[in-house]
Amino acid sequence: MVQPVIILVRPQLGENIGKAARAMLNFGLTELRLVAPRDGWPNPDAGPTAAGAGIVLDKARVYDTVEDAIADCTHVFATTVRNRDMPKPVATPFEAANQMRGLIAAGEKPAVMFGPERSGMSNDDVALADTVLTVPINPEYGSLNLAQAVILVSYEYFQGASETPAYQPAHTDGLASKKELVGLMEHFESALEAKGFYRSEGRRVTQQRTLRNLLQNAGFSSQEVMTLRGVVKSLDRVRGE
Repeated sequence: MVQPVIILVRPQLGENIGKAARAMLNFGLTELRLVAPRDGWPNPDAGPTAAGAGIVLDKARVYDTVEDAIADCTHVFATTVRNRDMPKPVATPFEAANQMRGLIAAGEKPAVMFGPERSGMSNDDVALADTVLTVPINPEYGSLNLAQAVILVSYEYFQGASETPAYQPAHTDGLASKKELVGLMEHFESALEAKGFYRSEGRRVTQQRTLRNLLQNAGFSSQEVMTLRGVVKSLDRVRGE
């Protein structure tokens, strides 16, 4: 059965990975991915806190980067409570769950990313996401731990299993995978580098993040990504002549 992928980005404690796995399995989710866990993997501290959710831990896959972890996904939700000043749609867990069911019904592969316990995800991580997922909580005290955040998202997805999905696909041939999209981003950045676009080293990171957001938010299909890469390649060829 196709289901949302849960991705823990640079998790710090094995105990928290175990608790997240327990939260997932309570609501039928089993696909867990870990990006650069601080203490390595497998981690003996995860088992006891998983409390019987060993199937989730046993199947967990480890990646070095966020780009690698989301490569086969087509729509990514980034959980954060901070305003990142990025032009992205924002959804609550309830809204995101409904969207994910629609994505899956349309043949897409959604994922939800959760950041490190201490700091949350970086802006570069969030820039790779399609939608920001934010939990409406007490504005005077916002302090959800990792497992609590995972259980809220998992619960909403499980509870809405019988509801009609809200998502309608924009492309009959499906969305581009993140691997395809990151390839376009890197191709574009390489061409701009060769053209001398990045004139100020101090602004490079901000400019690249802005451009990645522009490409990310367009919702390209695989064919559109291929066409754009052909355009960039053609412009590169003209420049080299």
